[in-house]
Amino acid sequence: MKGTLLLLISFLGITSFVSYPEPTAEVGLINWMSWEEAMEAHKITPKKIFIDVYTDWCGYCKKMDKTTFTNTDVINTINENFYAVKFNAEQKEVIKFNDAEFKFGNYGRRGAHELAYTLLDKRLAYPSFVYLDEQLRKIMPSPGYKQVPQLMQELSYIHTESYKEMSLADYAKRAE
Repeated sequence: MKGTLLLLISFLGITSFVSYPEPTAEVGLINWMSWEEAMEAHKITPKKIFIDVYTDWCGYCKKMDKTTFTNTDVINTINENFYAVKFNAEQKEVIKFNDAEFKFGNYGRRGAHELAYTLLDKRLAYPSFVYLDEQLRKIMPSPGYKQVPQLMQELSYIHTESYKEMSLADYAKRAE
């Protein structure tokens, strides 16, 4: 017993002199914004918008948050080239966009926000992503869970404005 106590005291004494690295000031994260924050930022500096349309109950939405959206390349690409919006498709708040008001409505089995319904071309699937250009025009919706390579390809396709010249499928073939 005495030996164990002595060992513990020695260990505590030694560890008090060991230096541990300071945590980094900011771990890289996507700079998620609300719809309103993105619209305000867009007024000051127009930029493409990446919208993550999700629901609280969506398992694949949560999986993307823990995997794809924690990848450094994805984080850097989104933060540098887009305003990123987390948009809960089941939120109840009224949203004003392009001189119209969008509300929660009787869309789908559970109901959905009218803006999500509109942005997703009436195809409610989660997760889904929507890209808007600098004039706030819809470039394309993109339904489904994405692993890092898939999302990086989409982000590049949108950021480089290749969507103006070819389909995503053609862009993907070109990249092979």
